[in-house]
Amino acid sequence: MTPHAPDRPHRRLHAVLFDMDGTLVDTERLWWEVVEQVAGRPLTEADQPEVLGRPVEHTAGWLGAATGRPAADLAAVLHREFAERVRTGIVPRPGAVELLDALAADGVPAALVTASPRAVADVVLDALGTHRFAASVTADDTARTKPAPDPYLAACRALGVDPAACVAVEDTETGVASAEAAGCTVLAVPSLAPIGEAPGRTVRDSLAGVTAADLERMAVPRLRVMSWNLWLGGSEVDDHRAKQVRAVLESGADVVGLQETGGTAAQELAEALGWHHHRAGENLGVLSRHPVTARFGDPDVGFYGAAGVRIAVAPGREVDIWTAHLHYTPYGPYKAAFDGLPAAALIAHEELRLSQMRDALDRIAESSDDGVPVVLVGDFNCPSHLDWPDVRWPVTEAAEDAGFADSFRAAHPDPVAEPGHTWSPVHPVHEDGSGRPEPQDRIDYVLHRGLTVLDSRTLVTGTPRAWPDVAGNDWPSDHAAVVTTFALPAG
Repeated sequence: MTPHAPDRPHRRLHAVLFDMDGTLVDTERLWWEVVEQVAGRPLTEADQPEVLGRPVEHTAGWLGAATGRPAADLAAVLHREFAERVRTGIVPRPGAVELLDALAADGVPAALVTASPRAVADVVLDALGTHRFAASVTADDTARTKPAPDPYLAACRALGVDPAACVAVEDTETGVASAEAAGCTVLAVPSLAPIGEAPGRTVRDSLAGVTAADLERMAVPRLRVMSWNLWLGGSEVDDHRAKQVRAVLESGADVVGLQETGGTAAQELAEALGWHHHRAGENLGVLSRHPVTARFGDPDVGFYGAAGVRIAVAPGREVDIWTAHLHYTPYGPYKAAFDGLPAAALIAHEELRLSQMRDALDRIAESSDDGVPVVLVGDFNCPSHLDWPDVRWPVTEAAEDAGFADSFRAAHPDPVAEPGHTWSPVHPVHEDGSGRPEPQDRIDYVLHRGLTVLDSRTLVTGTPRAWPDVAGNDWPSDHAAVVTTFALPAG
């Protein structure tokens, strides 16, 4: 399919991506009835995660495990029965057709993005009018379907648009997860199961009354930034490069500030992703899906230090991204937990890291331009003064004094409710053999100046095994990553 370029590229909203079942047409009810028929029992709320928003093969596998029947046979029956019900009982959801027509009148392309197979989607497209859709992506068109981001990314490629300039309309948590992982703004219109509010997400009871202007207002230009210590390039974990690529893609990040790159990781990951990159010394790097227009800092920086780039997020929209790695010793949480040092002594041990942070902040000040937001990420190897009530950790205070806000604490102000620990998913006990619990703390950050935080989270995939049995871990690091979604200033 030839990519569809929006007629008015200056507008914030470049396309609207619609889920099908339960969003545009009232097929979630039909699907529920078919699964009940094949299961031979009424379904309950507990069954929803295995049924709603799931591809046929997933639900067939779930039914097969419960009944002992072959999953392939169950999938064939589910396909056949659902397609027949769709042909005879399709009903558009309230407001769906009106919204599609309003978007067409306003020159905004629409795409269908569904976890249903092509055979079922084509029936729905015929019923709704194929002329209303510039592209369609089904379960047959991507290697992975929802909740992976692949379907929405494929639709954006077909339309020639940036996911950050699109609104996805979904009715299930599975679909919402897929769209948000792809970097889309989400309008959630729940059908059978509720969907919670979240930063960057709008929840409505119905599409009735939703206008193209409403969706335009939702499409705030966004940037998703990830900070990640790769742990000696990832060398402690088997097949680490492929696992790193997968983690970056599944995070939905637009730009990644790296530490402990092992020299070659930034270039190799950028080549695998098809992204731009900057390598500084043997330890620091930045990956960006957006073009890098300038590079800052010492290109031969040592193991510890900072390096930065300027990226062009869109015409006239630039952001500076800096990554920093500060020295790991003496490590404050050890001094507090194992040696019992008081606050004044803990602060006194931060002089080296504080000097490194001040150097980074000086370099940022030298390269900054008025009106260009700055993001500073990194492994600071120290806690935050926002997390410890009795210790004013000076490294994070210095960043705050320089105008940088902590994105994770902006999204999660209560450190008790959301501690956000990044050290360490593979060290539940201290590695000296004493059996003492390893102090868990938040030492990796995404700080910013000049942006608006929509969401921030820590990221670890799978369930990592503890050190030293780490070679087979899906997560190829000893740190959790931090992923923050920002809204860019109005252009």
